Amino acid sequence: MQLGDGTMDDEKFNMEIRKFLKKVGIASQREIEQSVKGALDGATLSGGETLQARMRLQIDEIGLDMTIEGDIALD
Repeated sequence: MQLGDGTMDDEKFNMEIRKFLKKVGIASQREIEQSVKGALDGATLSGGETLQARMRLQIDEIGLDMTIEGDIALD
């Protein structure tokens, strides 16, 4: 892939994206699990809810700013 005056190694780029997404996925899952457990323990949630989740992906250098939304059912 040509990018500006230089070239980019597509395979390496793909691996870097995958490493980043794996890190995001693991950290996000851990935080969601801990927060839901805390809310269940504190009786803020009953366990039958569907949570509306939203995640923002931002990369300033390329002007990327997007939001991904989805539901997480607890039952």
